[in-house]
Amino acid sequence: MRVLVVEDDPMLLDGLKVGLGLAGATCDVVSTCGDAEAALATSVFDAVVLDRMLPDGSGLDVLKRLRERGDRTPILLLTALDETSDRIDGLDAGADDYLGKPFDLDELAARIRAMVRRGAGRATPGLAWGEFTLDPATMTAAQGGKAVALSRREFAVLSALMERRGAIASRSEIEDRLYGWQEEIESNAVEVHVHHLRAKLGREAIETVRGLGYRMGGRS
Repeated sequence: MRVLVVEDDPMLLDGLKVGLGLAGATCDVVSTCGDAEAALATSVFDAVVLDRMLPDGSGLDVLKRLRERGDRTPILLLTALDETSDRIDGLDAGADDYLGKPFDLDELAARIRAMVRRGAGRATPGLAWGEFTLDPATMTAAQGGKAVALSRREFAVLSALMERRGAIASRSEIEDRLYGWQEEIESNAVEVHVHHLRAKLGREAIETVRGLGYRMGGRS
């Protein structure tokens, strides 16, 4: 799950990046309306955490412009403006959720997962493909009911493939899920993670589609 966090408090921004990273998200962070709009125009995110009060304007304006151009990226407004009228304004402007400061980081992570799940049209919180199951809330995996230990990035690769329900995920799409802007990407990173997953789950678990990418093997 790749998340854009828009927040102008440096300490809170760092805390959100670390905390959501521990919850399994790859976070990119910006602190102004202008940088947020540039990021949303050039990159694809699974969700956005957006402050309302930013140095160069209102997060509500960013939200409204995003919705006006038809962008359906799930957005959670995270703000100190938490009166009932503020929440109504934010939700009516197109936000998918609204959380006031101060907040609980675990609750924020759960709300983001719920937004992403709804946006993908999934009713259940977990992912399943054949004998494989994933629980994004606990970052746990199982094969045939038996727990399988995965690293954070192995979990992210398997999630990206299972979410596509048998469709192909390109190498660049998987890289986008694994790495933020500031992280260096090794040339064979995806191949290495897929190799490790096959070693743990079986070679037939993930198919290579030559020249296109990867997809889950077998049937859901």
